[in-house]
Amino acid sequence: LESRQVKKMIASYVGENKEFERQYLSGELEVELTPQGTLAEKLRAGGAGIPAFFTKTGVGTLVAEGKELRDFEGSTYVLERSLVPEVALVKAHVADKSGNLQFHLTARNFNPAVAMAGKICVVEVEHIGETGALDPDQVHLPGIYVHRSVHSPNPEKRIEKITLREMV
Repeated sequence: LESRQVKKMIASYVGENKEFERQYLSGELEVELTPQGTLAEKLRAGGAGIPAFFTKTGVGTLVAEGKELRDFEGSTYVLERSLVPEVALVKAHVADKSGNLQFHLTARNFNPAVAMAGKICVVEVEHIGETGALDPDQVHLPGIYVHRSVHSPNPEKRIEKITLREMV
């Protein structure tokens, strides 16, 4: 964001980033808010080679504005296009030298779909082992989807904001 390399953000949540807010409010950054489940499906579909899909989520809201609507069996659905990013940036806990990945806790929610959808996948990984070091049953994403790895053994683990209320 700081170096102006992001033109458009497609997200379900954008957090409390002051630079993001400044760029959005000044018109420098386009934002497309997408329901979280729809975002996950857009990525999954992109990785599976599916160009678009219909969903009920967002019908009758700003999410559906300007998009094709179609009725199926008495219900209205909105057409959502899949996402195929030029570059997918993901975070993994463990990788082997063939790029097979293992995610930690909730990092497994979106990272595999993002990795599979991207034309180029770059993974930041805390631990790298030899090929074959990971138990095949514990591989969360096969290395075929990983194009580059960046070893980051001691990443900064920030949280956005802690809010505590004093007891009265």
